[in-house]
Amino acid sequence: MAPVSKAERKALMDAGAWIFNVVTSVGIIMVNKALMATHGYSFATTLTGLHFATTTLMTVVMRLMGYVQPSHLPLPELIKFVIFANLSIVGMNVSLMWNSVGFYQIAKLCIIPVLCLFEVVFDNFRYSRGTKLSIMVVLLGVGVCTVSDVSVNTRGLAAAAVAVWSTALQQYYVHYLQKKYSLGSFNLLGHTAPAQMASLLVLGPFVDYWLTGKKVYSFDYSPIVIFFIVLSCIIAIGTNLSQFICIGRFTAVSFQVLGHMKTILVLILGFIFFGKEGLNLQVALGMLLAVVGMIWYGNASSKPGGKERLSHPEKSPEDGRV
Repeated sequence: MAPVSKAERKALMDAGAWIFNVVTSVGIIMVNKALMATHGYSFATTLTGLHFATTTLMTVVMRLMGYVQPSHLPLPELIKFVIFANLSIVGMNVSLMWNSVGFYQIAKLCIIPVLCLFEVVFDNFRYSRGTKLSIMVVLLGVGVCTVSDVSVNTRGLAAAAVAVWSTALQQYYVHYLQKKYSLGSFNLLGHTAPAQMASLLVLGPFVDYWLTGKKVYSFDYSPIVIFFIVLSCIIAIGTNLSQFICIGRFTAVSFQVLGHMKTILVLILGFIFFGKEGLNLQVALGMLLAVVGMIWYGNASSKPGGKERLSHPEKSPEDGRV
């Protein structure tokens, strides 16, 4: 049997990282949908804090076992990352509450153009015509199959803007911090997860009360609810880790573009497990268009000149320093 080449090994590891992220992301969405829609647990911010608690526990265990080596992340960088990440979580929840589902989906699609802007301005990336067109096809396809009613108001627009920019900054910063400080996925999670856990578990109940009018401590925690919460937290370990792995191996733009495959899978699984009333020709065509765009993007961006850095600045999106 011929030895596996370095390029083949990288391709296998890349594919494994994507599959890991898709499986865990789709899994946690389906579990959370069952937890919230079926059992009425609507405390999304607090639940995210619990996700980071289990992720923190995982990083501590891995460090004690010697799989994670000591590393350094400056406190100002950690604070900025936590602000971006927590604003993303709260902003998305508030955007969904204050906007129609259609406008919420449009706002989520705007993350890709913002990330492209960051890569052009701060990393000096340039995209070929084919890569740009493939991104537009993905956005169009996902928009066709997810956007229905669209209404907008001032406060909803503000919430969506905060959600989009903070999410883009958080995902850009994952790649930026890993490259600048030579941090592996486990190392970066080891720094950020405890800070997010602490902040979200403290602020989460207040944010959830503001969003839902319900107190997290007054909820009836039946055995089945506790089971789904624990299952969600276990899957979240893989979701958080795989996000850092994928963005570290690729870029935030590629993570977002190809990550819309998760949107398609969630729609398909939703039709299978939660009813087929939303499945129609428009949705099916949108899914097909999105998949074609993803395949096109993968091919176009991997070609010479498809997506390339003209120089190698390592600038922060905050201060513009090299």
